[in-house]
Amino acid sequence: MNPSTALARVLVDELIRCGLAEAVVAPGSRSTPLALALVAHPDVRVHVRIDERSASFLALGLARVSRRPVAVVCTSGTAAANFHPAVLEAGESGVPLLVLTADRPPELRGTGANQTVDQIGLYGGAVRMFAEVGTPDPVPGMAAYWRSLVCRAWGSAVGGRPGPVHLNVAFRDPLTPDAGTEPWPEPLEGREGGRPWISRPGPVVEPAPFTLPAVERGVIVCGDGDYDPVPFLALAELTGWPLLAEPTSNARRVGAVSTYRQLLASPRLVSGPSPELVVSVGRPNLSRQTLAFLRRAGRHVVVSSGTVGDPAASLPNSFSDPARTATDVVAAVAPPAGLDFDSPQRTDWSRTWERAESAARTALDAVLDGEETLSEPRLARDLVSHLSAGSLLFAGSSMPIRDLDATMRARCGVRLVGNRGVSGIDGTVSTAVGAALAHQSGAGGQAYALLGDLAVLHDQNGLVIGPGEARPDLAVVVVNNDGGGIFSGLEQAGHPDFERVFGTPHGISMERVAAVADLPYTRLEWATDLPKALLGEGLRVIEVCTRRTDSAALRRRLQAAVDVAVDEAL
Repeated sequence: MNPSTALARVLVDELIRCGLAEAVVAPGSRSTPLALALVAHPDVRVHVRIDERSASFLALGLARVSRRPVAVVCTSGTAAANFHPAVLEAGESGVPLLVLTADRPPELRGTGANQTVDQIGLYGGAVRMFAEVGTPDPVPGMAAYWRSLVCRAWGSAVGGRPGPVHLNVAFRDPLTPDAGTEPWPEPLEGREGGRPWISRPGPVVEPAPFTLPAVERGVIVCGDGDYDPVPFLALAELTGWPLLAEPTSNARRVGAVSTYRQLLASPRLVSGPSPELVVSVGRPNLSRQTLAFLRRAGRHVVVSSGTVGDPAASLPNSFSDPARTATDVVAAVAPPAGLDFDSPQRTDWSRTWERAESAARTALDAVLDGEETLSEPRLARDLVSHLSAGSLLFAGSSMPIRDLDATMRARCGVRLVGNRGVSGIDGTVSTAVGAALAHQSGAGGQAYALLGDLAVLHDQNGLVIGPGEARPDLAVVVVNNDGGGIFSGLEQAGHPDFERVFGTPHGISMERVAAVADLPYTRLEWATDLPKALLGEGLRVIEVCTRRTDSAALRRRLQAAVDVAVDEAL
């Protein structure tokens, strides 16, 4: 067995012993040993993509939804650089990603050799661990080194705060397994019984909860993140404190305030008493209103959430505090002492929020239902309402996630995810495809994505899936407003050069994009036709065409209607 084949087979075998079940490969020559070792192993599902950026975001989507590390493999050179946006997203959002970049051996670096760049520490501080694996030499001790390194990398990806790790793997020729038959000087097999080289046994120790102070004006804010929302919903029910939940917190269930985005901008509510206490979890950074509200709090307790199912995985520095208002950082919280669990608290504060939510919800729905044409805010609201239990919804950054935040009713049974770590436009389609594949491989139901036109154009390659590759059952719902809709609601909208520099119109129909990928396409105009349009199987594109100026005006009308309703209710 030649050294490159030996290294690749040992790395892959040890990764699978650790728990690897999915891998994404972008084609290339220098990564041949890893690609062949992966496709030859029966215990890993391999996905192949022609575009490294698409491949890395596909792996990100698979890992985000499955909550398990996914490997992504590329050849040397600019291929590795194209992984960088996905690595940044994984690092900020805590998604375990195993980045395996093939490289030239040291003797070819810095010599002008083709397809060679400096890949050492390429991703900087975005990764939890980096290792230069080194060249594979047929000497005793290599197998133990390779296997222990894989276990260390796996532990870095899943331990504490999950995230990406980077192994830079140098391969010398020959790169194919049928070249070179010299015997290896030691056994290459791993531990008996399929065990990993290094195991980490031990029970999970529940952290001691922090007992919250007894206050009337408390608020619970659930931001983006992969944590269990049930304890916070229970805390809200017991204390009467309003729960403000961003869509990707998956805490916007019965009892949550669904119109908090407008309420926090309502002069009547904002001018009232400030919260004595805010308890936050996840990343509450979707709206300026929330950040302003956090700054008004007398005390801000931040729950540093760990991985799902492992509350002991919280780290003292893995918490979100964008408004710089945190006064306490804890691993878990307990209700104030002395509360009667059989008699939930109801105070003037809680009743004020209940009346405001009821009035705002009624006013908001009345405006949205006033026209049958499908607007962007109404599409977001109705899409979530129509999804069956067990569905997955991937929300694009920019306006899709904000429209969901502004209009989505409280409901259970739908899992919402998005690339909220960096909130970039990169790889949105590919991440949604990966999320759908992972959701459905875990016996999940239908999958949907709500994306903007620029995000789809930015990642058209995500729709290109080769024959023989696993294909998701995913409806990609695209809001096409011919440009960057989010800027129409920002300060830039009044600039003379706005349309060219920020609006960035493109004039491209999503029908043409779907045709390039040979996908079914539907054009949707009327709200009543949405349930029918969502029917179907496989990967498909549904387009809703809107006007950016109309959407911006509608959002202002929604806020004005809520302001009036809240004034009357309070």
